[in-house]
Amino acid sequence: MNRMTAWGVDGIGEIRPGDQLGDIIADACAAPPNGPLENGDVLVVTQKIVSKAEGRLVEVNADDPLSHKQLVEEEATRIVRRRGDLIITETRHGFICANSGVDLSNVERGYAALLPLDSDRSARRIRDIVKARLGVSVGVIVSDTFGRPWRKGLTDVAIGVAGIAGVVDLRGTPDSLGRIMQVTEVAVADEVASAAELVMGKSSGIPVAVVRGLDPEWFRESAVQELVRPPQEDLFR
Repeated sequence: MNRMTAWGVDGIGEIRPGDQLGDIIADACAAPPNGPLENGDVLVVTQKIVSKAEGRLVEVNADDPLSHKQLVEEEATRIVRRRGDLIITETRHGFICANSGVDLSNVERGYAALLPLDSDRSARRIRDIVKARLGVSVGVIVSDTFGRPWRKGLTDVAIGVAGIAGVVDLRGTPDSLGRIMQVTEVAVADEVASAAELVMGKSSGIPVAVVRGLDPEWFRESAVQELVRPPQEDLFR
């Protein structure tokens, strides 16, 4: 029987610029109830605490709800669409998202959080520290909340990965009836990020989750660019 479990990590506390997330997470997961971690676990870490630790915080006018819009334009490489105060942009990472990922939620009043410069590097750093501290090999996903074209509601997706596949390519393999699949590529890292969000929540103060029970074949070196559709394949660009 295939079985996956996920739980939020308690005790992380408020993250400030300069904090070493790998050490903080390793300390929190060294013993029950959060740990011990096992080989093949995946740590899902929210973008917000990565941005805080890496000093990706910018002052904004706390009394002006639109004061962060200049940051949105500065962080964008392309404006995809505008509607009222909403701006859909493309970031330097290749992400298509609202407001270039600039976020005011769960950040001290008067500040906005920007996306990490290189979330893959951030994920690798956390993975390497956990390996050195706890002696276990884990995957790490940095997650963020995105909207989706043609679908209502928000879901968490991967914006950085280390040690876990971004996409699992099933093309050329048989389905359950023996037919060869032609186009199936599974966004594994996005699915794990979304599952982890269910145990972290948006306002519970739990910014890290552990996911256990994933297919061992999914663990490999990877990069979030696996999940970014290149322009030549984008039918709507």
